[in-house]
Amino acid sequence: MIKLALSFSLALLLNATYISCATNNAVDSHLSSKDLQRLQKVFADGIASNDLQSIFYSSLNVEPTSDLERTNVCQRLFKVHAASKLKDYEKDYYLVGAARTLKCPEKLPQEILLNIYNIPMPITSTQEIFYRLTAHKYLGVQIDETIFKKLVKNLEGVLMKEDSLTSLGYAFNVASELSPESEFVTERIEDAMVQADEVDGKMLQFEGGLSVTSLIITGAFKISSDFSKPPPVDAQQAYKFANYFLSRRSVQTPKGAHILIEALKSLSSLTPQLAPICIQLIGNGQLQADSPRLAIAIVDLLGKPLKESPLNIFGKVLLRKEGTTLAQKVQFAPKSSDKTTFIADLSPYKPTRGLYAIEIDVNSKYSQKVNFKILGKVKVQQLELGIGESDASSSIKKQIVAYPKTLPEKLAADHTQRVLLKVLLIEEGTTDKTITVHQAFVRFYNKQEDLEVIYVAEQDSSKVYKFDMDVGARAGDFKYKSGLYEMVLIVGDASLSNSFEWHVANLNLDFPHNVKAAIKKQPIRSVLPEIIHQFRAPENRPPRLVSDIFTGLCLTPLVILFIVWHKLGINVSNFTLAPSTIGFHIGFGGILVLFTVFWLKLNMFQTLRLLLPIATFTFLCGNRLLRRLYGYRSAKASNAGTLATS
Repeated sequence: MIKLALSFSLALLLNATYISCATNNAVDSHLSSKDLQRLQKVFADGIASNDLQSIFYSSLNVEPTSDLERTNVCQRLFKVHAASKLKDYEKDYYLVGAARTLKCPEKLPQEILLNIYNIPMPITSTQEIFYRLTAHKYLGVQIDETIFKKLVKNLEGVLMKEDSLTSLGYAFNVASELSPESEFVTERIEDAMVQADEVDGKMLQFEGGLSVTSLIITGAFKISSDFSKPPPVDAQQAYKFANYFLSRRSVQTPKGAHILIEALKSLSSLTPQLAPICIQLIGNGQLQADSPRLAIAIVDLLGKPLKESPLNIFGKVLLRKEGTTLAQKVQFAPKSSDKTTFIADLSPYKPTRGLYAIEIDVNSKYSQKVNFKILGKVKVQQLELGIGESDASSSIKKQIVAYPKTLPEKLAADHTQRVLLKVLLIEEGTTDKTITVHQAFVRFYNKQEDLEVIYVAEQDSSKVYKFDMDVGARAGDFKYKSGLYEMVLIVGDASLSNSFEWHVANLNLDFPHNVKAAIKKQPIRSVLPEIIHQFRAPENRPPRLVSDIFTGLCLTPLVILFIVWHKLGINVSNFTLAPSTIGFHIGFGGILVLFTVFWLKLNMFQTLRLLLPIATFTFLCGNRLLRRLYGYRSAKASNAGTLATS
């Protein structure tokens, strides 16, 4: 029973693995020769620059074209090293690496060599360990075994304190250079890989962009190979990382270009079961109906042939518009002169003009879907051209013109007549299959006047393209310019391979004179009339009597107040000369005066700006006054109670 369960589990595992491999998507692009040429220009500019890092990465990819150029680059290398503000261990690494790659004859200064040989302990970052270790490698100097062991322990200690993505990336690259004792770093590969960010379900990248992603990928692949560990990614992850790196092919710096190429090399170096490949349509995807041969390229990410040439390449052809299947299993055959090109002959399936898609399967491991179209050919079945009276009741004498000839005699039409053209378009190779095109125009051109007028030919219910022009009604389109016009039929469509312009006939058109009053056109560069700004006229004010009555009504409450005070008498017995009393009344009076000034001349913002300090002063004085009055009344009431008790 246990054996049966294990066998069943193993079968499920193998089946799942097969399905996973069968559904691996291939990328749809690669680093093309045009991309490589552009990157070579980036390296050429970098090696001629005054940047130490750019010279180093450029020297890894291009060589000086002459001994004189090599000498100039080497001399400039030492100068920019001295002027560089990078950390010593980093700029020494760039200097040693570039000098070795360029084979500079100059000897390295003793001071720089001592800085490289004397490795300080402990080192606080994996980046410094990498630069110092690789600088020794460039010099061909063997590091002492004691120092080697210290570096391993140092690396382990740094990773315990600093496990950022950048730190892990440099640690992976360092571990491949150290002794087998650094195998512990391989345990951190999974910690780094789980931090990859997925973009749109198609790409994987690490925070930090191209430099960090390339650093981790190249380092992880290197130590996995050195310590015989499984690859750090599966096929689907490799596909998504490849998509990300290819999306960054437009890098403009030598460092970016170098690490991009290195990352794509690392992905291409995977086993055939994991390495992403590119399946790409060759050409513009437009095939002729009489020879429909579909060519595709199957290459690695750098555009090179695969290590193992694919043997079983099949495609399923679909009609994109209808969604039906034209061919189930179309085989692609390799091109004898090119190991990267594979061709499928679709002639046995007789595809007609239209849009198609093909689902390509390579060795039951990779799949790709590409679109293509079959171009048809249009044929003029019949064209009729006639001129008649504008009166619809009169008959029109028509002439048949054969494609691609031009009617030998010149036709004439005046403003009382109309021009009629009918043309039937069919698909070449058939006798009655009419065709609808995207563009069907009738063009009139007057050479003498250099005047061109274009009209659209409409297709009627019988699928015949028809053009009917009333000469008199269309005189304005021709600017009333009579004369000899070429009549050209233009037929075009994205799915046609033989779109054409056909000079059908020559017409002498006679238009009426423009009876409209001639409008004097103002010269383009003449002085324009002066623009005088006019303000809106003020509204009429009400009569003086109405204003006086309104003012009197506003003052009525104040008059009534004074009358009431006179009748009742004013009690000022509680008025004191205390500062708060005087301040409150002055402030209150000031507010009334401010409102009066606001009424006469101030605007709202000016009034608020002045009201704020006056109101604050009045509030403080009023608060103090009310507290004093309340205390006075409380004391008076207390004294009255005491007397009553006595």
